[in-house]
Amino acid sequence: MSAANDTKLNSAVFLLTGIPGQEDVHLWISVPFCLMYVISIAGNSVILFIIKTDPSLHEPMYIFLSMLAVTDLGLSISSMPTTLGIFLLNSREISLNACFAQLFFIHVLKGTESSVLLLMAFDRYIVIHDPLRYASILTLPRIAKMGLVCVLRGVALILPNPFLLQRFQYCRANVLSHSYCLHQEVMKMACSDIRVNSIYGLSVTIFTVWLDSLLIFLSYVMILKTVLSITSHAKCLRALNTCVSHLCAVLLFYTPMITLSVMHRFAGGSSPLLQILLGYIYVLVPPVMNPIVYSMKSKHLRARIIRVFIK
Repeated sequence: MSAANDTKLNSAVFLLTGIPGQEDVHLWISVPFCLMYVISIAGNSVILFIIKTDPSLHEPMYIFLSMLAVTDLGLSISSMPTTLGIFLLNSREISLNACFAQLFFIHVLKGTESSVLLLMAFDRYIVIHDPLRYASILTLPRIAKMGLVCVLRGVALILPNPFLLQRFQYCRANVLSHSYCLHQEVMKMACSDIRVNSIYGLSVTIFTVWLDSLLIFLSYVMILKTVLSITSHAKCLRALNTCVSHLCAVLLFYTPMITLSVMHRFAGGSSPLLQILLGYIYVLVPPVMNPIVYSMKSKHLRARIIRVFIK
């Protein structure tokens, strides 16, 4: 067997990374991570329970919020086993198939969440621009179809990724820089030509994240145009205040996601520690903060949550 063929050995596993250089205190680091996962799962579960059991919350805004909570729950559950496995048990190994499955679910859920945030921007535009037709435009059957399209788009666009990755042999260093698998990082471990994966991955990113963020931006341009036409200063502020929660969710979602994607694809010399920290923000912060932000800003939702726990 030639030397070239000797190097093309298909690695059985990848090695995930916690925080390099801090292995001695991984157990202590696991405490805030465990706390964040508990807050994420409990917070989003409470949001879903309140919306499901309270008929007065069966409105478009809260239905979209429940969709957001479902994707956040899925994202936490997808990344939690490997992340806590590293910090609590020092279990870094992940098989190729498990890695491909994990990156599939993470990317599908991220793509779906991006679509849901776009729907929520559309919801805010309708309620401000045409409040009298709000209920007739966003009917429950129409919202259900929108949600189904979001999921199908995410699955259809991400489904080829695991199959494209399975074609490769992995002969380079098998150490990943995050505590979970991402397509843009795993493909760099291959010893084959990855141009197809790179082009397809970039196309998916443009068609989902970049397109959705552009449409959200245009939605807010139209919202701002509508708000500025309101003569009453109090009504103007009230209309803008209804968008604060959504704007926070958008910034929490897109800022780390776009930054991390750009760093993986175009900034090869960037700080590894910065990539790792952004990676944790990418999967942990939105699921933790979204239920907190919406509970704080929505008086109706906050009152229902307080009522449940007081009982």
